[in-house]
Amino acid sequence: EAVRRVLLLGEGNFSFAASLCGAAGTHVVATCYESEEEVCGRGRAAESIRRLRERGAEVVFSVDCTKLKDYFLPEEREFDCIYFNFPHCGRKAGVLKNRELLARFFHSSAEVLTEEGEVHVALCNGQGGTPADQPRREWHNSWQIVAVAAGAGFILSNVHPFKAETMHGYKCTGYRSQDKSFCIEGALNHIFTRSTPLPYFKPMICEIELESRKVSFQVPQILADKINRGFLELNSNHPVQTVKEKLTAELNKAFPLQNIDCCLSLLHQGHLNGVCHSNIFWIILSPEESPSTEEMSNGVANAVLFSHVDFCKDTDKNGWMNVQEGCHISKQYYLRPSLLPYAQAIIQRAAFLPGTIHVLSGPVFRKCLISPYSMPVFHEVVFVCAVNRGTENSCIQMLVNSIKTSIHALHQTVSGSKLNINLQEATSFETTELNDFAAFESQLSEIQYFICMEIDTSGSCEKGSCVGIIRTELTGSELVVVFASLNLDLLAMLICGISDWRMLWTSDTRFLHQFPRGRLRLFKSFSLYPPSYVHDVSFWVPDGEQFDEV
Repeated sequence: EAVRRVLLLGEGNFSFAASLCGAAGTHVVATCYESEEEVCGRGRAAESIRRLRERGAEVVFSVDCTKLKDYFLPEEREFDCIYFNFPHCGRKAGVLKNRELLARFFHSSAEVLTEEGEVHVALCNGQGGTPADQPRREWHNSWQIVAVAAGAGFILSNVHPFKAETMHGYKCTGYRSQDKSFCIEGALNHIFTRSTPLPYFKPMICEIELESRKVSFQVPQILADKINRGFLELNSNHPVQTVKEKLTAELNKAFPLQNIDCCLSLLHQGHLNGVCHSNIFWIILSPEESPSTEEMSNGVANAVLFSHVDFCKDTDKNGWMNVQEGCHISKQYYLRPSLLPYAQAIIQRAAFLPGTIHVLSGPVFRKCLISPYSMPVFHEVVFVCAVNRGTENSCIQMLVNSIKTSIHALHQTVSGSKLNINLQEATSFETTELNDFAAFESQLSEIQYFICMEIDTSGSCEKGSCVGIIRTELTGSELVVVFASLNLDLLAMLICGISDWRMLWTSDTRFLHQFPRGRLRLFKSFSLYPPSYVHDVSFWVPDGEQFDEV
């Protein structure tokens, strides 16, 4: 088993290091800023240093915490944990100088810390400037530790009281650079980990099968890291897959079930009635970008992406694009905004079995306004069932009961808070009350019911918390088809307490590690109190041009 390397900085009398030393599988390197002669004159320091050396720890003097890599050979720079208790520039240094010290310390720590290592910084009550401080100082009068650490690529992942009483023999010292103790009541230990680098996504080309040939197209930049992620694959432990598995298992108790395992194309062609073109990610195949002879022999056609199709076209009264003659554009495709067209196509097949629930699932793509719960991509699951005319209401009730049971079972394993799931008639909603998911679904075709979910202590279900919809469609004279569509991402967020949809798509392993295979938990954020910035933008819209907020 690998030995855990721990670096301690700014030790005053080495009593903290002595209390920590001796743990199995841990190698301690204890350092201080002063020389050995200065330190040994402090009470109990010599005794602590002797104990450290007896237990195999390294003791290093005159170490500057802002230049750590200068003190260790390259092969010795991989520390698993760095402790810096009560850093201070000394004497009567103010907040600005101490902020600068922390900033340089964090940059220096990044050069000697393992990728998954931690940095522990203990500060006196109020110094950190986070909501964990009680009372909390004004921001400008604090050390602003979260913002300072962010400058070096660190995020605050945990914060807890600094419990000096649990550390045998520990005695704080160094008040105004003297061998005097200081008040550490209410002190906090701040634990930092590395943040993932801000991603820069290169243009992504996606290859798919379309009309019996291979087609490649450039993926819109906002979706570059969200294509082919495999969250719904059988071996996935992603929360959206766990939610889907629970839903289908519960439905299978009431209905025969058939998963549609055919490959559903990412691209769709043709009109979706009522859907405005600005809500769609358009992909346009152009003969001007014709494939080379070599590519033709491999069956590959090129595609060109236009995020905003704003040339050679006008729109009809529904906002649909009409390509004018002379534009040399042959076909219009868009990234599928819904699985409903595929579900409707299934009922036309000869193999479609009345009384059986057919299950379709996969990511869908919609342009929308940006907010924590508005998603340009999410995983949709659609349940399709054909029943005899007149029995559709009992089918709907059985569907909803199964959905309720499975969601309640998932929620009980996660949280003790109250959960409400209601089936509400679509006619009871105003358009302004709908969330983005429900509003878009309402554009596709007529909806009979919304499935609403609310998790709180008030016991009420707000009309806006729609996670699913139910619609029906007549087919022939005898059968009625019931469609139930659920937003798996929104369900996972509400059940696990995830406050921003982007977290579901993160590549940070700290996210998925919280969800072992087949289990959901209340999500614990690993980035606490992140700095928040608000920016305004102003622009002019030409006269006569309709303003489109998306």
